[in-house]
Amino acid sequence: MVNYVGLFTLVRREMKRTLMVINQVIWPPVIMTLLFLFIFGLSLGSRIKTLGGVSYVEFLMPGLVMLNVISSSYDEASSSIFQHRFMNSIQELLVAPLSYLELLVGFLTGSVLRGMVIGTMVMFIGLLVVHVGPGNIGVYLFFMAMTSLLFSAIGMVGGLLAKTWDNLAIVNTFIITPLTYVGGVFTSLALLPAFVQRFALINPMQYMVDGFRYSYTGSVDISLAADAAVVSVLAAIVLVVAFEMMRRGVNLRV
Repeated sequence: MVNYVGLFTLVRREMKRTLMVINQVIWPPVIMTLLFLFIFGLSLGSRIKTLGGVSYVEFLMPGLVMLNVISSSYDEASSSIFQHRFMNSIQELLVAPLSYLELLVGFLTGSVLRGMVIGTMVMFIGLLVVHVGPGNIGVYLFFMAMTSLLFSAIGMVGGLLAKTWDNLAIVNTFIITPLTYVGGVFTSLALLPAFVQRFALINPMQYMVDGFRYSYTGSVDISLAADAAVVSVLAAIVLVVAFEMMRRGVNLRV
């Protein structure tokens, strides 16, 4: 039987934690998006008339949204679970009448909500500044939710494995950020040399950005079905890993 009261309390606690650092949550994505729009969208975009059949700024905007969804989701989940471990407050949750699945869902829900809220906020910035927005809301919500869920789960795994705060930054700095920046955010897969395209197809970020871009432009470089399958399968795999780590109490019990 699901403990709805305990689950809702945990989700509310995670959201309250986000609101306590609201300035750290909102201003970085706003400033980063505006800088990217100015440097790449307006300056470079004035020289690149079209890309993938649309204006460069319309091509760029969905990539910027996904950048923020990915970073926000990972940061929230990884820092939250590690903070509970660091302060040893995780023991209070372990003795509470909550199953391991409910604990996982509680942490992930707060993280997914943060990722989707930040992503949608960036989307509205695009609407206001460059008048570019999604045309297919179904695809928009699917890829945003699944990508946020995937990186929230990755954040959980990272937060459970990390020994120090620096360990959390290593994953973001040396794995997530490089893969994201070369994952089709700034350029089309079709413009890359053939041998580079083969390597690009190994990058999972390519599928997330490509599928999400369909909600803006109505076209993809790979395949909408393949994009959806990749992000769904990856999310399912990492969720299972995160749940097993929670169930086994990896770095949770003193």
